[in-house]
Amino acid sequence: MRVAVLHDHLRFIGGGERVALTLAAAFDADLYVTDLDPTLPERAGMPKVRVTEIARVPQTPPMRQDRQARAFREYPIPDHDVYLLSGNWAVFAAPRLRPNTWYCHTPVRVFYDLHDSFLSSLDRVRRWAAQRWIERRRPEYEAAAAAVQTIVANSRNVEARIERFLHRKASVVHPPVDTSRYRFDRVGDTWLAVGRLSHEKRVGLLVETFRRLPRERLIVVGGAQMGIDADRFIRRLAPPPNVEFLGEIAEPQLLDLYATCRGLVAVSVDEDFGLTPVEAMSSGKAVIAVNDGGYKETVIDGTTGWLVPPDSASLALAIRDTDPARLAAMREACGARARSFDRSVFVARMQELVERVLVAR
Repeated sequence: MRVAVLHDHLRFIGGGERVALTLAAAFDADLYVTDLDPTLPERAGMPKVRVTEIARVPQTPPMRQDRQARAFREYPIPDHDVYLLSGNWAVFAAPRLRPNTWYCHTPVRVFYDLHDSFLSSLDRVRRWAAQRWIERRRPEYEAAAAAVQTIVANSRNVEARIERFLHRKASVVHPPVDTSRYRFDRVGDTWLAVGRLSHEKRVGLLVETFRRLPRERLIVVGGAQMGIDADRFIRRLAPPPNVEFLGEIAEPQLLDLYATCRGLVAVSVDEDFGLTPVEAMSSGKAVIAVNDGGYKETVIDGTTGWLVPPDSASLALAIRDTDPARLAAMREACGARARSFDRSVFVARMQELVERVLVAR
């Protein structure tokens, strides 16, 4: 069985990139992406994956997204028995590559649930331009999505978005974490947050929370989203001395931080699924997360962490109420919960779904 995996890009290591690489490794597939960093498969722990770059794309949106969509519409990808599409723009290959399955991390959020908040974050001129772009591209995106034969959502949260916005049914297969790579060293004295510097990750809420907690320390890991200047973004937040931004770091360093942190703080807006709580729990660490989105599918309130309202006062109170003994007592429950999202579970479910697609064609 020859399998092709198509994913938006391999520019940085995020949840979607791990899914694409895991699928390619599990099916011994050919992986097609735009904007390839050739060191990324090895840095992600999957150096043997065969990757083909189908286009170099601009860094600035929306030219970046337009060029990605065009590449997936037009690049001459060889014949395969099945095509697995991952991400927002790889779906533009669906009308011409069949049989296909789309692993949907979320419908494009600026087209739908984050439309208003995204536009309100822009100045008048950019708001006008962004609105015109959305009006042009959303129908094209929806037409491409309509050509998908089978949709897999990465969470129940995203399953509901797919039904609401795209009027399609989807199976749910949670994304993978290789839990064997994580370890517990100790309950340390530094809190950890992991995610891109972007509007929807609510980095400002993290900063305001720890501004209330001068005796607590926070390390923020993650590079800037495409189109965002990291230094300028951080300067505007005016973080206090107890908040440190490390940017994108090597995988071994991130594993060390998980192993030695006090716990994870996760605050994204209606997170699609959220791999970072599962990664933290794989290291036996509790998670303090806002009570919405995919966090409700991973964090068991009071058992593997706490789900709290999305405001700095509530988050600060939850952090202040923890102590090392209480956090250490959650270690076993955290590990058990993480194993239910292990890579082996993901691969088995996706293999089952792909076999169904092949039988049905």
